[in-house]
Amino acid sequence: MSGSDVMSQNEIDDLLSALSTGVVSAEEMRVEQKQRKIKVYDFKRPDKFSKDQIRTLYMLHENFARLLNTYLSAHLRALVHINVASVDQLTYEEFIRSLPNPSVIGIFNMRPLKGNVILELNPNIIFSVIDRLFGGPGLPPAKPRSLTDIEEAIVRRVMNKALEAFQEAWKQVVTIEPRLEAIETNPQFTQIVPPNDMVVIVTLQTKIGQVEGLINICIPYLVLEPIMSKLTTTFWVASSVSKQEHPEHMQALQRKLSRTLIPMTVELGQITVMVQELLELAVGDVLQLETKVEDDLSVIIGHKEKFRCKPGISGKKVAVQISQVVMEGDDSDE
Repeated sequence: MSGSDVMSQNEIDDLLSALSTGVVSAEEMRVEQKQRKIKVYDFKRPDKFSKDQIRTLYMLHENFARLLNTYLSAHLRALVHINVASVDQLTYEEFIRSLPNPSVIGIFNMRPLKGNVILELNPNIIFSVIDRLFGGPGLPPAKPRSLTDIEEAIVRRVMNKALEAFQEAWKQVVTIEPRLEAIETNPQFTQIVPPNDMVVIVTLQTKIGQVEGLINICIPYLVLEPIMSKLTTTFWVASSVSKQEHPEHMQALQRKLSRTLIPMTVELGQITVMVQELLELAVGDVLQLETKVEDDLSVIIGHKEKFRCKPGISGKKVAVQISQVVMEGDDSDE
Protein backbone atom coordinates (compact mmCIF):
# COMPACT_ATOMS: atom_id res chain seq x y z
CA MET A 1 0.00 0.00 0.00
CA SER A 2 1.47 3.36 -0.98
CA GLY A 3 1.33 6.55 1.03
CA SER A 4 -1.26 8.01 -1.35
CA ASP A 5 -3.65 5.18 -0.48
CA VAL A 6 -4.04 6.41 3.09
CA MET A 7 -6.26 9.44 3.63
CA SER A 8 -6.31 11.68 6.67
CA GLN A 9 -9.60 12.61 8.33
CA ASN A 10 -9.41 16.10 6.79
CA GLU A 11 -8.95 14.62 3.31
CA ILE A 12 -11.96 12.36 3.85
CA ASP A 13 -14.05 15.35 4.96
CA ASP A 14 -12.94 17.34 1.87
CA LEU A 15 -13.86 14.45 -0.42
CA LEU A 16 -17.31 14.07 1.12
CA SER A 17 -17.81 17.83 0.79
CA ALA A 18 -16.81 17.70 -2.90
CA LEU A 19 -19.27 14.86 -3.51
CA SER A 20 -22.10 16.72 -1.79
CA THR A 21 -21.46 19.96 -3.72
CA GLY A 22 -21.15 18.17 -7.06
CA VAL A 23 -17.51 19.12 -7.71
CA VAL A 24 -16.68 15.42 -7.98
CA SER A 25 -19.24 12.84 -9.06
CA ALA A 26 -19.36 9.31 -7.74
CA GLU A 27 -19.57 8.01 -11.32
CA GLU A 28 -16.25 9.65 -12.23
CA MET A 29 -14.63 7.99 -9.22
CA ARG A 30 -15.96 4.57 -10.26
CA VAL A 31 -14.59 4.99 -13.82
CA GLU A 32 -11.18 6.04 -12.50
CA GLN A 33 -11.13 3.08 -10.11
CA LYS A 34 -11.91 0.64 -12.97
CA GLN A 35 -9.19 2.10 -15.18
CA ARG A 36 -6.50 1.83 -12.52
CA LYS A 37 -5.90 -1.87 -11.82
CA ILE A 38 -2.15 -1.64 -11.15
CA LYS A 39 -1.03 -1.53 -7.54
CA VAL A 40 1.92 0.76 -6.91
CA TYR A 41 4.86 -1.03 -5.26
CA ASP A 42 7.69 0.93 -3.68
CA PHE A 43 10.95 -1.04 -3.91
CA LYS A 44 12.53 1.33 -1.38
CA ARG A 45 10.01 0.07 1.16
CA PRO A 46 9.57 -3.69 0.68
CA ASP A 47 6.73 -5.52 2.41
CA LYS A 48 7.74 -6.93 5.79
CA PHE A 49 4.89 -9.42 6.06
CA SER A 50 4.24 -12.24 3.60
CA LYS A 51 0.74 -13.10 2.39
CA ASP A 52 0.77 -16.19 4.60
CA GLN A 53 1.63 -14.13 7.67
CA ILE A 54 -1.10 -11.60 6.84
CA ARG A 55 -3.55 -14.50 6.50
CA THR A 56 -2.50 -15.88 9.90
CA LEU A 57 -2.95 -12.48 11.55
CA TYR A 58 -6.38 -12.27 9.91
CA MET A 59 -7.47 -15.63 11.37
CA LEU A 60 -5.97 -14.82 14.76
CA HIS A 61 -7.87 -11.56 15.04
CA GLU A 62 -11.08 -13.20 13.87
CA ASN A 63 -10.91 -15.07 17.19
CA PHE A 64 -10.26 -11.76 18.96
CA ALA A 65 -13.28 -10.19 17.22
CA ARG A 66 -15.52 -13.08 18.36
CA LEU A 67 -14.32 -12.82 21.97
CA LEU A 68 -14.71 -9.03 22.03
CA ASN A 69 -18.16 -9.35 20.43
CA THR A 70 -19.24 -11.75 23.17
CA TYR A 71 -17.97 -9.46 25.95
CA LEU A 72 -19.56 -6.27 24.60
CA SER A 73 -22.88 -7.96 23.79
CA ALA A 74 -23.20 -9.26 27.36
CA HIS A 75 -21.79 -6.14 29.02
CA LEU A 76 -23.85 -3.60 27.07
CA ARG A 77 -26.91 -5.81 26.63
CA ALA A 78 -27.11 -4.63 23.05
CA LEU A 79 -26.79 -6.10 19.58
CA VAL A 80 -23.07 -5.97 18.67
CA HIS A 81 -21.38 -7.04 15.43
CA ILE A 82 -17.57 -7.10 15.15
CA ASN A 83 -15.66 -8.63 12.25
CA VAL A 84 -12.21 -8.25 10.71
CA ALA A 85 -12.46 -5.84 7.76
CA SER A 86 -8.81 -5.89 6.63
CA VAL A 87 -5.20 -6.56 7.59
CA ASP A 88 -2.74 -4.17 5.91
CA GLN A 89 0.89 -3.16 6.26
CA LEU A 90 2.00 0.46 5.96
CA THR A 91 4.28 2.95 7.68
CA TYR A 92 3.50 4.24 11.13
CA GLU A 93 3.26 7.80 9.80
CA GLU A 94 0.55 6.78 7.32
CA PHE A 95 -1.43 5.15 10.09
CA ILE A 96 -1.21 8.19 12.39
CA ARG A 97 -2.23 10.54 9.54
CA SER A 98 -5.40 8.53 8.99
CA LEU A 99 -6.64 8.97 12.59
CA PRO A 100 -9.09 11.75 13.55
CA ASN A 101 -8.32 14.23 16.29
CA PRO A 102 -9.53 13.67 18.97
CA SER A 103 -9.20 9.88 18.96
CA VAL A 104 -9.33 7.24 21.69
CA ILE A 105 -5.94 5.53 21.60
CA GLY A 106 -4.83 2.87 24.06
CA ILE A 107 -1.10 2.12 24.22
CA PHE A 108 -0.22 -1.32 25.59
CA ASN A 109 2.63 -3.82 25.59
CA MET A 110 2.68 -7.51 24.69
CA ARG A 111 5.16 -8.90 27.18
CA PRO A 112 7.45 -10.83 26.79
CA LEU A 113 7.55 -9.22 23.32
CA LYS A 114 9.31 -5.85 23.32
CA GLY A 115 7.75 -2.58 22.25
CA ASN A 116 4.27 -1.07 22.35
CA VAL A 117 1.05 -1.68 20.40
CA ILE A 118 -1.89 0.64 19.74
CA LEU A 119 -5.58 -0.13 20.18
CA GLU A 120 -7.53 2.72 18.55
CA LEU A 121 -11.29 2.95 18.92
CA ASN A 122 -13.43 5.21 16.80
CA PRO A 123 -14.93 7.99 18.98
CA ASN A 124 -18.45 7.08 17.82
CA ILE A 125 -17.98 3.52 19.07
CA ILE A 126 -16.43 4.40 22.43
CA PHE A 127 -18.97 7.15 23.19
CA SER A 128 -21.76 4.74 22.27
CA VAL A 129 -20.31 2.25 24.78
CA ILE A 130 -20.03 4.96 27.46
CA ASP A 131 -23.57 6.19 26.87
CA ARG A 132 -24.89 2.64 27.04
CA LEU A 133 -23.03 1.92 30.31
CA PHE A 134 -24.41 5.12 31.82
CA GLY A 135 -27.97 4.01 31.09
CA GLY A 136 -28.49 5.86 27.80
CA PRO A 137 -29.64 4.52 24.42
CA GLY A 138 -26.05 4.27 23.17
CA LEU A 139 -25.90 7.36 20.95
CA PRO A 140 -22.63 9.31 20.51
CA PRO A 141 -22.48 13.13 20.93
CA ALA A 142 -23.20 15.28 17.87
CA LYS A 143 -19.71 16.79 17.98
CA PRO A 144 -16.49 14.82 18.76
CA ARG A 145 -14.79 15.80 22.01
CA SER A 146 -12.11 14.59 24.43
CA LEU A 147 -12.86 12.18 27.27
CA THR A 148 -13.63 13.40 30.78
CA ASP A 149 -11.82 11.81 33.73
CA ILE A 150 -14.83 9.61 34.56
CA GLU A 151 -15.23 8.56 30.93
CA GLU A 152 -11.51 7.74 30.71
CA ALA A 153 -11.86 5.44 33.74
CA ILE A 154 -14.70 3.61 31.97
CA VAL A 155 -12.67 3.37 28.73
CA ARG A 156 -9.70 1.99 30.67
CA ARG A 157 -11.90 -0.77 32.10
CA VAL A 158 -13.32 -1.64 28.67
CA MET A 159 -9.83 -1.68 27.13
CA ASN A 160 -8.50 -3.97 29.85
CA LYS A 161 -11.31 -6.42 29.10
CA ALA A 162 -10.48 -6.15 25.39
CA LEU A 163 -6.85 -6.99 26.20
CA GLU A 164 -7.99 -10.13 28.03
CA ALA A 165 -9.70 -11.23 24.80
CA PHE A 166 -6.55 -10.21 22.89
CA GLN A 167 -4.42 -12.40 25.15
CA GLU A 168 -6.77 -15.35 24.72
CA ALA A 169 -6.75 -15.00 20.92
CA TRP A 170 -2.95 -14.85 20.75
CA LYS A 171 -2.54 -18.04 22.82
CA GLN A 172 -2.62 -20.00 19.57
CA VAL A 173 0.71 -18.43 18.55
CA VAL A 174 2.45 -17.12 21.67
CA THR A 175 1.63 -16.60 25.35
CA ILE A 176 1.57 -12.87 26.09
CA GLU A 177 0.60 -10.68 29.03
CA PRO A 178 -0.77 -7.43 27.54
CA ARG A 179 -0.88 -4.45 29.88
CA LEU A 180 -2.45 -1.06 29.21
CA GLU A 181 0.10 1.71 29.76
CA ALA A 182 -1.65 4.93 28.68
CA ILE A 183 -4.68 6.41 26.92
CA GLU A 184 -4.13 9.28 24.47
CA THR A 185 -6.58 11.43 22.52
CA ASN A 186 -4.20 13.25 20.14
CA PRO A 187 -2.58 10.97 17.51
CA GLN A 188 0.34 13.40 17.11
CA PHE A 189 1.36 12.76 20.73
CA THR A 190 1.45 9.00 20.15
CA GLN A 191 4.89 7.97 18.93
CA ILE A 192 5.61 4.30 19.63
CA VAL A 193 8.01 3.78 16.69
CA PRO A 194 9.81 6.03 14.15
CA PRO A 195 7.50 7.42 11.40
CA ASN A 196 8.96 5.27 8.59
CA ASP A 197 8.85 1.96 10.48
CA MET A 198 6.52 -0.66 9.06
CA VAL A 199 3.43 -1.67 11.03
CA VAL A 200 0.55 -4.08 10.47
CA ILE A 201 -2.94 -2.62 10.88
CA VAL A 202 -5.83 -4.91 11.80
CA THR A 203 -9.12 -3.11 11.18
CA LEU A 204 -12.30 -4.36 12.84
CA GLN A 205 -15.67 -3.22 11.51
CA THR A 206 -17.83 -2.59 14.57
CA LYS A 207 -21.54 -1.97 14.94
CA ILE A 208 -23.28 -1.35 18.27
CA GLY A 209 -27.01 -0.93 17.76
CA GLN A 210 -27.26 1.67 14.99
CA VAL A 211 -23.78 3.14 15.58
CA GLU A 212 -20.95 2.03 13.31
CA GLY A 213 -17.21 2.63 13.45
CA LEU A 214 -13.77 1.04 13.22
CA ILE A 215 -11.41 -0.43 15.77
CA ASN A 216 -7.75 -0.45 14.68
CA ILE A 217 -4.92 -2.49 16.14
CA CYS A 218 -1.48 -1.19 15.13
CA ILE A 219 1.35 -3.70 15.72
CA PRO A 220 4.87 -2.59 14.73
CA TYR A 221 7.05 -5.01 12.80
CA LEU A 222 9.72 -4.70 15.52
CA VAL A 223 7.27 -6.18 18.06
CA LEU A 224 6.46 -9.21 15.90
CA GLU A 225 9.98 -9.77 14.52
CA PRO A 226 10.99 -12.39 17.18
CA ILE A 227 7.92 -14.55 16.39
CA MET A 228 7.67 -14.06 12.62
CA SER A 229 8.36 -17.78 12.07
CA LYS A 230 5.24 -18.60 14.11
CA LEU A 231 2.96 -16.34 12.06
CA THR A 232 2.26 -18.98 9.41
CA THR A 233 -0.76 -21.15 8.73
CA THR A 234 1.51 -24.21 8.99
CA PHE A 235 2.48 -23.33 12.55
CA TRP A 236 -1.17 -22.46 13.31
CA VAL A 237 -2.39 -25.90 12.25
CA ALA A 238 0.52 -27.66 13.97
CA SER A 239 -0.11 -25.87 17.25
CA SER A 240 -3.80 -26.78 17.07
CA VAL A 241 -3.01 -30.46 16.53
CA SER A 242 -0.39 -30.50 19.28
CA LYS A 243 -2.98 -29.33 21.79
CA GLN A 244 -5.15 -32.39 21.17
CA GLU A 245 -5.03 -35.23 23.65
CA HIS A 246 -2.30 -37.84 23.13
CA PRO A 247 -1.29 -40.77 25.37
CA GLU A 248 2.20 -39.35 25.89
CA HIS A 249 0.70 -36.09 27.12
CA MET A 250 -1.46 -37.96 29.61
CA GLN A 251 1.58 -39.90 30.85
CA ALA A 252 3.53 -36.66 31.28
CA LEU A 253 0.67 -35.19 33.33
CA GLN A 254 0.51 -38.30 35.48
CA ARG A 255 4.26 -38.15 36.12
CA LYS A 256 3.97 -34.51 37.22
CA LEU A 257 0.98 -35.30 39.44
CA SER A 258 2.84 -38.18 41.08
CA ARG A 259 5.55 -35.72 42.21
CA THR A 260 3.06 -33.19 43.62
CA LEU A 261 3.25 -32.52 47.37
CA ILE A 262 -0.01 -32.89 49.34
CA PRO A 263 -0.73 -32.55 53.09
CA MET A 264 -1.36 -35.85 54.92
CA THR A 265 -2.66 -35.90 58.52
CA VAL A 266 -3.44 -38.75 60.92
CA GLU A 267 -6.29 -37.84 63.28
CA LEU A 268 -5.96 -39.43 66.70
CA GLY A 269 -9.52 -38.57 67.68
CA GLN A 270 -12.05 -35.84 68.37
CA ILE A 271 -13.65 -34.32 71.44
CA THR A 272 -16.23 -31.60 72.02
CA VAL A 273 -15.67 -29.20 74.91
CA MET A 274 -17.33 -26.03 76.11
CA VAL A 275 -15.53 -22.69 75.85
CA GLN A 276 -15.46 -22.49 79.68
CA GLU A 277 -13.70 -25.88 79.86
CA LEU A 278 -11.23 -24.79 77.18
CA LEU A 279 -10.37 -21.63 79.15
CA GLU A 280 -9.78 -23.67 82.33
CA LEU A 281 -7.34 -26.15 80.76
CA ALA A 282 -3.94 -26.28 82.42
CA VAL A 283 -0.72 -28.29 82.12
CA GLY A 284 -1.31 -31.88 83.20
CA ASP A 285 -5.03 -32.02 82.36
CA VAL A 286 -6.20 -35.09 80.45
CA LEU A 287 -8.74 -35.01 77.60
CA GLN A 288 -10.62 -38.23 76.90
CA LEU A 289 -11.02 -38.74 73.13
CA GLU A 290 -13.89 -40.65 71.52
CA THR A 291 -11.43 -43.04 69.86
CA LYS A 292 -10.76 -46.38 71.58
CA VAL A 293 -7.33 -48.00 71.72
CA GLU A 294 -8.30 -50.79 69.31
CA ASP A 295 -10.04 -48.42 66.82
CA ASP A 296 -8.53 -47.49 63.46
CA LEU A 297 -7.42 -43.87 63.02
CA SER A 298 -8.42 -41.58 60.13
CA VAL A 299 -5.85 -40.55 57.50
CA ILE A 300 -6.82 -37.12 56.14
CA ILE A 301 -5.59 -36.16 52.64
CA GLY A 302 -6.19 -32.46 52.08
CA HIS A 303 -9.54 -32.09 53.82
CA LYS A 304 -11.02 -35.56 53.19
CA GLU A 305 -10.69 -38.91 54.90
CA LYS A 306 -9.09 -41.31 52.39
CA PHE A 307 -7.69 -44.15 54.53
CA ARG A 308 -7.99 -45.86 57.93
CA CYS A 309 -4.84 -46.93 59.77
CA LYS A 310 -3.33 -48.58 62.88
CA PRO A 311 -0.83 -46.58 64.96
CA GLY A 312 2.55 -48.08 65.76
CA ILE A 313 6.33 -47.64 65.67
CA SER A 314 8.79 -48.23 62.82
CA GLY A 315 12.31 -48.34 64.24
CA LYS A 316 12.56 -45.29 66.49
CA LYS A 317 9.85 -43.31 64.66
CA VAL A 318 6.11 -43.10 65.19
CA ALA A 319 4.31 -44.70 62.21
CA VAL A 320 0.92 -45.89 60.96
CA GLN A 321 -0.10 -48.91 58.91
CA ILE A 322 -2.89 -48.51 56.30
CA SER A 323 -5.73 -50.90 57.13
CA GLN A 324 -8.53 -49.69 54.87
CA VAL A 325 -9.17 -47.49 51.82
CA VAL A 326 -12.19 -45.20 52.22
CA MET A 327 -14.42 -45.00 49.11
CA GLU A 328 -16.84 -42.05 49.01
CA GLY A 329 -19.08 -41.35 45.99
CA ASP A 330 -17.21 -39.98 42.95
CA ASP A 331 -13.90 -40.13 44.81
CA SER A 332 -13.66 -43.88 44.14
CA ASP A 333 -11.77 -43.26 40.88
CA GLU A 334 -9.09 -41.11 42.53
